[in-house]
Amino acid sequence: MFHVGGARTALQNWIYAQQHGGVFVLRIEDTDAARNRPEWTEGIISALDWIGIERGAYEGPHFQSSYAADHTAAATRLYGEGRAYYCDCTRDDVVARSGNKHTGYDGFCRERALGPGEGRALRFRTPDEGETVVEDLVRGKPTFENRLIEDFVIARSDGSAVFLLANVVDDMSLGITHVFRAEEHLPNTPKQQLLWEALGATPPVWGHVPVIVNEKRQKLSKRRDKVALEQYRDEGYLAAAMRNYLMLLGWAPTGDREIVPWSVIEEEFRIEDVNHAPAFYDVKKLRAFNGEYIRALTVSEFTQVCAPWLTGTETIPAPPWSPAAFDASVFATIAPLAQTRIGVLAEIVDNVDFLFLDEPVHDEASWAKAMKDGADDILDGTAAAFAALPDWSAEALKTTLEQVGEARGLKLGKTQAPVRVAVTGRTVGLPLFESIELLGRERTLARISAARARLS
Repeated sequence: MFHVGGARTALQNWIYAQQHGGVFVLRIEDTDAARNRPEWTEGIISALDWIGIERGAYEGPHFQSSYAADHTAAATRLYGEGRAYYCDCTRDDVVARSGNKHTGYDGFCRERALGPGEGRALRFRTPDEGETVVEDLVRGKPTFENRLIEDFVIARSDGSAVFLLANVVDDMSLGITHVFRAEEHLPNTPKQQLLWEALGATPPVWGHVPVIVNEKRQKLSKRRDKVALEQYRDEGYLAAAMRNYLMLLGWAPTGDREIVPWSVIEEEFRIEDVNHAPAFYDVKKLRAFNGEYIRALTVSEFTQVCAPWLTGTETIPAPPWSPAAFDASVFATIAPLAQTRIGVLAEIVDNVDFLFLDEPVHDEASWAKAMKDGADDILDGTAAAFAALPDWSAEALKTTLEQVGEARGLKLGKTQAPVRVAVTGRTVGLPLFESIELLGRERTLARISAARARLS
């Protein structure tokens, strides 16, 4: 699945490329067979489409596996020029020699003149002196002493390149000039720069953006946190809201604004202004953003974006009602009320299902809360009053229920609770009287009668 952190960084790269007349390049690093499936690649591309980086507007996708011959050629060149050497040390060997399980590689095979063979990885010969300076648009010029960088593996014993070398070769092949990525890759950058220089090319300009953390200030994890962009899409987050929120992870537009048009973000974003501090991924704030974006839609737009949840799609479950039971005109009438009450589009189903089902789905917690002593008397009085009501309108229904409550010494809030649960199945939802008006007299009275029977 496409990580929200990857989506944030993709947007930053995308905007920078647009601002500078450059080209956004999508490369799929597919050399790990266990983590490579066509449907996962399509998922990434589809998720990029959703947040506005649409296929056809960028270069790619390129597949890293297509460049395997170039990776091998680069490794062979570095070995032939004495910039790399073969090593048969295992991790246990290194630990045994140092007595410290946290130690890095000790250069044991540097002068052993081993050739390629089973169990022998190819290591880059890191310079003993000097330093490597990283040109980073976010972090300035981080400097690394070469003597502190271990001789790192660039190719496995089977000849396949590890990502450090593969990425450098691919970036050279594709003419990459700028790379913006998460800060956890910063320790790899001096190694990659050494490879760029050893292969006779100029490294790209880097930008290492802050890591994204959860409410416990832990790095977002696929195993622990909800991080898949597709999941947010299928829950009913709007692309515009998600895109706006992701861009605020480490950056902010001018003024006190947070919810701003995408055109403003495109104009104001500067990679140099991205903060160094970890960015808190606040799901509650994202939900609030989404609610604001939903309420900003026209009713027609809202009805349109709700459609997948009202019918179901390949990735969104079908609603609990049958297709024949759904009435578009009824939904159109209730839509303005629903629009003000939901935070994500998936919630539309629970808000309107009572209108399109033969019987409401009774939430047991709601039933227990509303159907206390006296509920049977309220339902009896309501049924009688509603049955005799000549004007079946929201206003008349409210006035009638107020009268039922007054006759029992109750305020409207107490009176309407058992009626709401009987009719809609829940204690909270859309405005009750507008809902009852749409439901109609016959269905409303039938549901009150069924709830009354259950209480007997």
